[in-house]
Amino acid sequence: MSRVKCQALILTVVLMFSACSGGRDASQPPVVRIPRGAGGVGFLPLLVMEQNKLIEKHAASLGMPGLEVKWVDLGGPSAMNDALLSGAVDFIAAGPPAFLVLWDRTHDSAKVMGVAAITSLPMYLNTSRNSFKSLDNVTSSDKIAMTAIKVSIPAIVMQMVAAEKYGLKDAAHFDRYTISMTHPDGVIALLGGSGAISAHFTSPPFHQRELKDPHIHTVMTTDDVMKGSTTFTMLSTTTAFRDSNPKATQAVLAALEEANAMIRADKKMAASALLASTTESGFSLQDLQEVVEDPAVKFTTTPENVMKYAEFMHRIGTLEHLPASWQDLFFADIHAAPGS
Repeated sequence: MSRVKCQALILTVVLMFSACSGGRDASQPPVVRIPRGAGGVGFLPLLVMEQNKLIEKHAASLGMPGLEVKWVDLGGPSAMNDALLSGAVDFIAAGPPAFLVLWDRTHDSAKVMGVAAITSLPMYLNTSRNSFKSLDNVTSSDKIAMTAIKVSIPAIVMQMVAAEKYGLKDAAHFDRYTISMTHPDGVIALLGGSGAISAHFTSPPFHQRELKDPHIHTVMTTDDVMKGSTTFTMLSTTTAFRDSNPKATQAVLAALEEANAMIRADKKMAASALLASTTESGFSLQDLQEVVEDPAVKFTTTPENVMKYAEFMHRIGTLEHLPASWQDLFFADIHAAPGS
């Protein structure tokens, strides 16, 4: 069964369970449901939260000792957005562009808001074509793989490049060359040399795995275009869930902050957790420890450069509503952070 079909089946089962179970009796312990995300170092704090039962720990300290946490194998922005809006999950983790589309879409309904950032790190456009030195070199035969077309971080960053080169009206100039593919599948396709793709816009540790091949080189990074460190993954939920479950939301945020602190303090532990989730990809513990120790990879709940995405997406018409500041996108719990 393909990965896409498998994820669709998982989502269907989760939705059926949600529909059949109906409202939870108030006397029963509350449940928090969170997808593990698309994999890779950007979702590592969620793995640490799960392995160490950090949400349960902080819930207990807030007077909720019976809180149950269910981790769901669900990745990809579209699937997670659908799961959140259907009530099948309570939180989702995704990149800022996908979040912004959902924030804009639910502005007058579910009011999805950011809880906090999870990580900041660059993404890398890698290619096997020697003459592919910049996006100016893209040809009609090129296919650039990314997790989602049009709304993923790579898609928006390539639109930024196009807008600068060709004007806002042609911001979608490079969209025709992009195809949707998971990070692991993109690695296999690029290194396999089948010709299915000529480039892969990916994140650590998949980027490092690709660069082990001497035929692969990096064309550009998202940090090059964004002019600095940028949030890669962030956690969000609906306003209704937060209002109904303030302590559970507080426990999730506290658990995320502790997970990030644990990763920063013990990189070997963090690499071990990441290795346990990527055993089939050929990474060694040392490979992953080098990735976690990369100063460009930051484990922080502070949003970085999210407004730059919002302003651009509003300029090209992807967003109807323009937030006045990054605080308009996040719940007040994180407003004291030096975000952007």
